[in-house]
Amino acid sequence: MQRLMRLLRHRCHDESDVRRALPADALARIEARVADSERRHSGEIRVCVEASLPLGWLWRGLSARERAVSLFGELRVWDTEHNNGVLIYLLLAERAVEIVADRGINRHVAPDQWQALIAPMRQAFRDARFEQGLDQAIATIDGLLRRNFAINPSDNNADELPNRPDIR
Repeated sequence: MQRLMRLLRHRCHDESDVRRALPADALARIEARVADSERRHSGEIRVCVEASLPLGWLWRGLSARERAVSLFGELRVWDTEHNNGVLIYLLLAERAVEIVADRGINRHVAPDQWQALIAPMRQAFRDARFEQGLDQAIATIDGLLRRNFAINPSDNNADELPNRPDIR
């Protein structure tokens, strides 16, 4: 019964739910915040918002975490020069949030620090404050990346990944 309820909850969500949660102007602001952040460090921040899990994922009973790890690869967040990419994943159907970070940044950030980052985001998302939750996450991740991968303004810092949130 629980599996059926999860399936129905996901089937009731589509991309229009993402557009209501994060309208075009909010997506533009998030994109600008990511771009601004990435000017101060060599890391890459990627935001992905998904309305619901694909049917095959639901059928197999896979989790939001497993989906985030899969998208980390698909969106090539792992493929940065310094292995310091971070994916912020939001699954609207479950109000789930996941952070997946590459090994370069994980050498400097303990798992409990990532969990501490996720807690206020989860509350913001439960309260339907999606942009505010993403802002908090970007600001916190920016601080972690600046502390561990700061660059000088004169450094050539290539923007390796798109800054625009990936919407599914």
